[in-house]
Amino acid sequence: MNTVLANLDWENWREFWLDPSIRLQFAVLAGLIALVFILTRITKPLCESLSNAEGNNEFKTLLWSNVTRMVAPLYLLVSCLLAVALVERFSISSQELIRPFTSAAGAWATYRMISGFIKSRAWLRLIAVLAFTLAALHSFGLLETTIDLLNLLAFNVGDRRISILDILNGGLILLLLLWISSLLGSSGEKKIKKLPHLPPSLQVLLAKILRVILVFVSFAIALSTIGLDLSSFAILGGAIGVGIGFGLQKVVSNLVSGLILLLDRSIKPGDVIEIEGTYGWINSLRARYASVITRDGKEHLIPNEDLITNRVINWSFSDRNVRVRVPIGISYNADPRKAIALCLEAAHSTSRTLQSPEPKCLVIGFGDNSIDLELRFWIDDPSNGVGNVRSEVLLAVWDRFQKEGIDIPFPQRDIHVSGLSPKIISAIQEDTNNDSP
Repeated sequence: MNTVLANLDWENWREFWLDPSIRLQFAVLAGLIALVFILTRITKPLCESLSNAEGNNEFKTLLWSNVTRMVAPLYLLVSCLLAVALVERFSISSQELIRPFTSAAGAWATYRMISGFIKSRAWLRLIAVLAFTLAALHSFGLLETTIDLLNLLAFNVGDRRISILDILNGGLILLLLLWISSLLGSSGEKKIKKLPHLPPSLQVLLAKILRVILVFVSFAIALSTIGLDLSSFAILGGAIGVGIGFGLQKVVSNLVSGLILLLDRSIKPGDVIEIEGTYGWINSLRARYASVITRDGKEHLIPNEDLITNRVINWSFSDRNVRVRVPIGISYNADPRKAIALCLEAAHSTSRTLQSPEPKCLVIGFGDNSIDLELRFWIDDPSNGVGNVRSEVLLAVWDRFQKEGIDIPFPQRDIHVSGLSPKIISAIQEDTNNDSP
């Protein structure tokens, strides 16, 4: 540390700090920072109140929120630009401090403006690195030299010479286009979902097609800006397609199955399905899988291929009304007509049971131990569960049977013993007589 301090040219540093223009620039920057601080303290609360005002729609709230974030950077950038113009008006140098500070203020304002529309931290870090790197290169006068150096580093692709600068420009354009595509895709998806008389499956399909088209156009524009001929990728694209077909059969199968599901509308978001013991409602349809949420809160990601090849029970395919069957057994000593009336009364008493179609209760047979009844009623919300409404109805039936004295019998068996000798039978009867009081 002492060696480093000893090697510093303190005389040059002393002359630098004693330069009147340097002192003036320091004074101007200090005044700018103080002015920006005061203006920000005055303006920011007003913008926050406008952002949180009642009656604002989503657009106004977002607009004033971004304006609030931009207050300090904009004040600083505008003040720096005015300071540069004012200082150079009086033939005072601004190259040493004011211009580099202005570049940094511009990078800060750019970062703040873009961060209002991007939530991903990875994208924000990349934008911050690019903005402040360009500001630093511009401040030290190395930006043009760096651009020339990147332009010299090049290689040939066929007859086309491509430099590192072209690749960087294409990459930046691609990132910008992908960001714009994401915004347009999200906005288009919201508009599609608001279209009347459009099935949910078709809404998902149109939204996915829109996003794919936007991404494809973004890549095409980015490649064309580099100067690559897109027709030269035809053979390479065919080879890649064959490789994908053999190596990623399951993935491609799920993608195609997802398109088929969206086209034939056999399964759509909100449907209640049952597949291989999994019962739940479809939360969303993705390119590779369908998200099914069960009653216990578990989210099953079922591949689209399974929904095509396996047997699927769609409880709400053409109609959301579902009939629930509840088997009930009563004693042979009970009046079946009275039991049927009590069962219908219990079905009507539950809130989820539909009154039209009306509940029905039928005698379906005479069993070994009971008269077998079956209560049938309809619900229109199978996504809320079937077992819970069945339990509610059974409890209502139990309460009414207990009140009216109708028994639900236990299993009964009559045993007939044959082939015993008269001596054994007389002995059993004698033992029974001796045991009786």
